[in-house]
Amino acid sequence: MAVIRPFKAVRPLDKVAHLVASVPYDVVNTEEAAQLAKGNPVSFLRVTRSEIELPQNIDHYSKEVYQKAKENFERLKQEAPLIQDETSAIYIYKLVMGTQEQVGLAATFSVDDYDNNVILKHEKTRKVKEDDRTNHITTTGAQTGPVFLTYRGIEAVNNVVNDTMASVKPLYDFTAPDGVKHTIWMLPAEKTNLVVNEIAKVNNLYIADGHHRAASASRTRAAMKDANKNHKGDEEYNFFLAVLFPAEQLKILPYNRVVFDLKQTKEEFIAKAGKNFVIEETNSPSPQLKKTFAMYIGGKWYSLKPNSNVKEGTTVGDKLDVSIFQNYLLTPVFGIEDPRTDSNIDFIGGIRGTAELEKLVDSGKASVAFSLYPVSLDDLMNISDAGEIMPPKSTWFEPKLRDGLLVHTV
Repeated sequence: MAVIRPFKAVRPLDKVAHLVASVPYDVVNTEEAAQLAKGNPVSFLRVTRSEIELPQNIDHYSKEVYQKAKENFERLKQEAPLIQDETSAIYIYKLVMGTQEQVGLAATFSVDDYDNNVILKHEKTRKVKEDDRTNHITTTGAQTGPVFLTYRGIEAVNNVVNDTMASVKPLYDFTAPDGVKHTIWMLPAEKTNLVVNEIAKVNNLYIADGHHRAASASRTRAAMKDANKNHKGDEEYNFFLAVLFPAEQLKILPYNRVVFDLKQTKEEFIAKAGKNFVIEETNSPSPQLKKTFAMYIGGKWYSLKPNSNVKEGTTVGDKLDVSIFQNYLLTPVFGIEDPRTDSNIDFIGGIRGTAELEKLVDSGKASVAFSLYPVSLDDLMNISDAGEIMPPKSTWFEPKLRDGLLVHTV
């Protein structure tokens, strides 16, 4: 039984929504965030990446950074301005990127459901990133970026959503500089109970993106619960901000890889990779079939197809392309055991395209790049249902939700 709960969003006025809204904190580095926020004093990146207003050599995880985030959040409330809705509501959030359209329910979800695996995960989290967002939430008193959830869609809920979009004026309707259109409606109060009751019939929700945000909400709840002698269980800190999308509307892009140092000659590397893969020159920079990979090195693209040495594993996770790639290439050829912590590898979101892979190799920043076939939504759900974990950076979802449009204060 999944819990979805209306909340009183802190949000910008319509006329400044396009200025406040920012890309998620974790898809840009500090330099990119500073450039995006340049000349825009109400950009929400000044809250989510507040180090852009501090000295360049500052520790991004220092108390000063979180204090600056709090100061900027309070400043935006006054200067943007941001308002808080007087009544709790569920919101409808529609994203359009080219031909891709998806519509989700923006609300708060139960930390208990996260802790008790009603809301299922498919990735491990890193403590340093958990610490970061936990400190950000506890200092600002707000969850500033939504978790991206998915589920197997319900016709009755979809009908309510479609009726609302057709009959209610949106709160926001703008196209961001990256070409993604963002439209948000407030769900009429009389339709809220139907949505809450229908979602309550769902056995499991799934984290598509935002594992660290969800884990940080759980850690924040634990700390605030311990500090509250009168804890009841209905306090705002018991819930976290998320947008829930029907799985059938979503599209996963590949999460590609680059390796910086071959640590061997190109010929030695090709020979090692050839023990597990058939390697052939190709004109296609993207694999066309599951369990195949594309490789860029020395100005040329090659296809990699597993040979008879590659054995399909017994678990759901072992059968994934990313697992085959990890187990039969990254580990034996490069010695990369844990790609989450190994500095010799980096991950490139599929939205950047294969041209970005070529650029990194041609510039000499990377030695070799690999283009992967995207994971499917069924893969994500099946591995979550099995209680297994995908290799890190297995999925890249587009389009991205914007931070700052709907904020949940705790």
